Amino acid sequence: MHEAERHRIILSAIEGRPVVTVADLVAMTGASEATIRRDIATLHVQKKLRRVRGGAESIAPAQFVGINARPFAVNEGIRLAEKRAIARAAVALCDDGSPIIVNGGTTTFQMVHFLSAKRLQVFTNSFPIAEHLLKHSKNTVLMPAGAIYREQNIILSPFDEDGSRHFYAKRMFMGCRGLGPLGLMEGDPLLAQAEQKLIGQAEELIILCDSSKFAARSSLLLCPLSRIHTVITDNGISDRDAKMLEAAGIHLIVAEIAASDRAKSASGES
Repeated sequence: MHEAERHRIILSAIEGRPVVTVADLVAMTGASEATIRRDIATLHVQKKLRRVRGGAESIAPAQFVGINARPFAVNEGIRLAEKRAIARAAVALCDDGSPIIVNGGTTTFQMVHFLSAKRLQVFTNSFPIAEHLLKHSKNTVLMPAGAIYREQNIILSPFDEDGSRHFYAKRMFMGCRGLGPLGLMEGDPLLAQAEQKLIGQAEELIILCDSSKFAARSSLLLCPLSRIHTVITDNGISDRDAKMLEAAGIHLIVAEIAASDRAKSASGES
């Protein structure tokens, strides 16, 4: 990952939190601890952030209350080749004319490139997904009502009547914070509430998650494994995790990463 891209991710990460640790930034960028410390020092000298023990903090912290989720801009470039491969496999399950639900997230966002050749009814709470499909496809796009969360680029509502209850889909495509033996995990109550409403409107729940999500854990259980129909991941999935899904009766699709996607990811292209 290029230095400019790492700096963008670091500055975006500190906007929504009091302090971001070096370990967090290593996980987000894939860079070494020494490289992240040098980046923090550089940005500190440029007065773009404040260096603190073990990490960095914003010079002008945000004054609004956000949700417990990484900004879209932070996650967008992480494991991009894997996300593209997973998204390609997901769209292969979509039949023209069918209604689908696509939840907001950086993995599900990659579906837009492959949906451009489709003609579907797409219900989504993601601004980037809706915008791209409106500009670059002939899909019908529907969105719920609610408040706009700028950093995550999604619309969320604490109320039942946000429009989602009136949309039915055979399949819902969804990213996740973590996936383990107990089920699908989320880190924010408002996100979990919105996702549960959408899950209830689809027959099949299809989870798009790169292999790193099997090691991730969070505080809220969104749904048990028994509610999941299909998991699409990359070939980094361990035998143990594959057996966990098989034991739960979940259909597993392992997406092959195209050489062109690896090249784009390595060069920092989006």
